[in-house]
Amino acid sequence: MLTRDFLQKADCKTAFGIIDETLLLTPEQRHASLLCTLSRRPDNSPVWIFGYGSLMWNPVFEAEEVRPAELTGWHRAFCLRLIAGRGTSSQPGRMLALKEGGQTTGLAFRLPEERLVEELELLWKREMLTGCYIPTWSELTLDGDQQVTALVFVMDPAHPFFEADTRSQIIAPLIACASGPLGTNAQYLFALEQELNNYGMQDDCMVELVQHVRQLIQARSALNQDAFDDPGMAL
Repeated sequence: MLTRDFLQKADCKTAFGIIDETLLLTPEQRHASLLCTLSRRPDNSPVWIFGYGSLMWNPVFEAEEVRPAELTGWHRAFCLRLIAGRGTSSQPGRMLALKEGGQTTGLAFRLPEERLVEELELLWKREMLTGCYIPTWSELTLDGDQQVTALVFVMDPAHPFFEADTRSQIIAPLIACASGPLGTNAQYLFALEQELNNYGMQDDCMVELVQHVRQLIQARSALNQDAFDDPGMAL
């Protein structure tokens, strides 16, 4: 489980698993990316963060307000090859990102202005390890139809970890098997499903994928149980 204390102390070269150092952003590069993003902040308005994956149930940063929100023009997709955290280079999984088109429901977090940089530095250390996302200012619609500008992490299609094929039959076996220092890839998927259900949010692309991954895990568990009951099956 990713915690604030873990993230603050984490050595990005080792804490999340083995990552080729040529792919890692240096602390200086992450800081420069953060400052560049803040320089484009619209009208010094409050900074909202849009959470559409693990930020929904485990934001780690501190927020003064949390609201259900909808983002237009982007949709969830497990299009990021996962070789650290909940996967490895030898058994990669898939991580969630946003691709152009459609819409996404999630949570909007309003950060405290007096601790803005501190909280964003923590967020950058979490999301921008390899620079696979593009931090983008986008319009969100909060519950009650209030419009705010929020910071959204969308997939960089030019990044070497980008995977265009997100069909369930391709990614379900990867998610069902992958694991790493932060847990299993499937745990991430199921936690997202639960959080969406908690808020009454529906994402059609998730339904088939969750069902497929559960079936694969159950089949593997049954096979392992049969092998345990009859050791000759493993020969």
